Order: sequence, then C-alpha cells, then structure tokens
Amino acid sequence: MIRVLVAEDSATARALLVSLLSSEPDITVVGEARTGTEAVEMAERLKPDLVTMDVQMPELDGIEATRQIMTRSPRPILVVSSAAMTDVELSLEATRSGALMVIAKPQGVHSPAHDADHRQLISMVRALSTVKVVRRHGNAGATPTSTAAQPRAAARALPATWSAAGTFEVLAIAASTGGPAALRAVLSQLPGSFPLPVLVVQHIARGFSGGLAHWLSGDSALGVKLAELGEPARPGTVYIAPDDRHLGIRRDASGVLRIVLDASAPVGTFRPSATYLFRSCAEQVGRGVLAVILTGMGDDGVDGLRDVRRLGGRVLAQDEASSVIFGMPREAFLAGVVDQVIALDDLPRRLGEIAG
Repeated sequence: MIRVLVAEDSATARALLVSLLSSEPDITVVGEARTGTEAVEMAERLKPDLVTMDVQMPELDGIEATRQIMTRSPRPILVVSSAAMTDVELSLEATRSGALMVIAKPQGVHSPAHDADHRQLISMVRALSTVKVVRRHGNAGATPTSTAAQPRAAARALPATWSAAGTFEVLAIAASTGGPAALRAVLSQLPGSFPLPVLVVQHIARGFSGGLAHWLSGDSALGVKLAELGEPARPGTVYIAPDDRHLGIRRDASGVLRIVLDASAPVGTFRPSATYLFRSCAEQVGRGVLAVILTGMGDDGVDGLRDVRRLGGRVLAQDEASSVIFGMPREAFLAGVVDQVIALDDLPRRLGEIAG
C-alpha cells in the first residue's frame, strides 16, 4: 500500500486530490496538511511514502516546506501546482529544494481533462513513491539523488574519457523526472560564448514549458527561450520544446540549421519526445550531434540515440549517483549507445571541453 500525505491549503483542491488518490486500491491518504508547517510536521510523524505538495501555502510555502522535509525526514515529494506563471516558477524552484517532479493540479470531474489528469497523478504517485531519496543537509541548490540500484558497477566500468572526432554543430539534451534541476545545474555553468545551439526536451506538465524556460534563464549566461518554428538555431542559445510539440532541426538550402516543431503523433507516450529530438538531429547533422541524456523514468530517447551513434554523433549520459531516477540514462547505457557516463557536476566542464 502506498501511503500519501496531501499538502494543500485549498479545501476544494485537497478534497479532489484525496478523492482521486483514495479511489485506487493500492493508495491510501494518511494525512492532509493545510499549511507548510503542518506538512513538515506530518511528514516527520507519519512517514508517508510520498508527499503531494502545493507551492502556495500559509506559514511555510511549498519551497521551504520541501526544503525542511528533505532535511529532517527525506521522502519523495511530488509538486502539484496550478499552471499560473508565478506557480510555475515557484514549483520549479521547489525542485531545487528536493521535489522530484512537477505536475498541474487535476481539473474537476466536469472537465474534459479530468480522466487524463487522474491517470497522470496516479502514475506519478506510483512511480515516485519507490524512489529512495537522500537527506539534503540543508543544501537547497544540490540535485536530489536516489539509491535506485541500476547497474552501478557497469557504469563505472565505462572508460572515463573519449576523443571527440570532427566538429560538433548542435547539443541535444533530454530529461524527465528530476530534469529541471539537472538542466539548471548544467546550463548555469556553461559560458555565454558556448559555441553550439542547445535543444532541450524536458518531460513536464502542459502549461509549464514557458515557465521552465524563464526559470532556467534566470541562472544562465546563455539565452534561454521557447523554441519557435523556423527560427535559426544559434550558438549560445537554449531552445526549449514547447507544450505538446516535438522539437527537432532541419538544414535549409543555404545550410542554416532551423528549428522544427512537429505536432505528429507521440513517440511512445511522449510529445515532445527525446527520441524525436535525437533522431532529427542525427538525420540532419550526423557526426555533428553531441547528445546528452539526463535523469528520468523510462526509455524515451534510446531509439533516437541509436541513430546518433549510427551516424557518427557522440552521447553522454548522467551517472546513477547524481540522477534522481537512473532510468533513461540506464536504458541508453544498456543499449550500448553511450560513449561516457558522467556525474552531473562534471558535465558542464566536459561539454566545454568537447564543444571547444
């Protein structure tokens, strides 16, 4: 049985969350916190398997409540927030404090999106409740880590370095669970003179991609923006996949790389998809692709990385110790498409070395 603590100050939203969670036979709600202070106290006393956390609450907001829980009684935290602009940024800031993922608040039973919201909430609760988080020791800027045992020894056995052949033209990055904090850790350390355009697919709730771009830009010397169809992919600029669109590139008749946004069918269950991104880049620039796969559940991206390697590009994967969930990087490693497994803290330096 998955034991959940619901932290939400709105009685209406709290009742909806409790109802949705309690409708599942393998989930039980063990407590309802109305303030951030109550959430911290109840997390320590009740020891739930997971906490759903609102970000705008009295006494302590969701950011500080998350920080205190991860310091005093660490456990998986799923931020459940409305998609207003201020909430997006607050929610993403909570990921820096230790929250694993951000989803939008479910809409009511009369909304056409109700069933989809219900499925997303339940799937995230089930998946994240198994993540073994570690104590934060008050460091709000660090990326939370898990102890999910995926082949640690094998990853360590990979050669520590490789020689980059040829000239890279684009950096493609994909992430899912834990990705916003990991992306911020990487992008904040790259110089404004970074010589490649950076294309990013992050699995995130609808309505949050614009806030993600704005949040990432606040700590980066690079330009960070939502990608726009047909614009040139310029060095030193980060292009974030917008809601419900695949992100890729194409080379026009004059040789300029331009942004592609595609509303074609999801790849697996994802739009935007990491596999679409990597495959598009591989098909357009071949050995000029430098690809990075970061923390996340599942295997989105692996098929696209096969194309990157087949056409001569290079692949880096975040290591297990620094990943919130070593799922996507693990699957890429097991598929034999990873050139180097690397700690998150070392990734910006390595990207700078490779890109020149």
